[in-house]
Amino acid sequence: MRDDIQLRDIEPTDLGTFYEHQLDPDATRMAGFRARDRAAFDAHWATNVLGNAEAVNRTILVNGEVAGNIGSWRQDGVRLVGYWIGKDHWGKGVATRALTAFLRVVTERPLYAHVATRNAGSIRVLEKCGFRVEREESIANAGNDGAELVLVLD
Repeated sequence: MRDDIQLRDIEPTDLGTFYEHQLDPDATRMAGFRARDRAAFDAHWATNVLGNAEAVNRTILVNGEVAGNIGSWRQDGVRLVGYWIGKDHWGKGVATRALTAFLRVVTERPLYAHVATRNAGSIRVLEKCGFRVEREESIANAGNDGAELVLVLD
């Protein structure tokens, strides 16, 4: 039996779970981002995520439980997509099914995603959903010295 995946609007009570997800050292290593302390996390979400009128954000539910989040926003003249799945839900197809559903909500194309080259699972999710690798970039940001792939869905 497959888990039931749903997307819904983000509720304030979801932020505690999202905060805990981004504290996981394996997740931050895979994503190439350093965890934020609670004040920085809350400020980022208030301003850049929930406070961005052009962004589309959803909570990912698995059998009614908050499993992660997914969103799309405009940056540097292009529309991006990103997601964060709690470690308990890795390897179960949650990200693929959530992104598939989200792509019916956000229909603007092209749609871009940036992913650390070491994050094979996320690369596979994006490719399963029709994204293709456009290029590789060297990066050096807070928590990620290395390379990332830029994938695009036309």
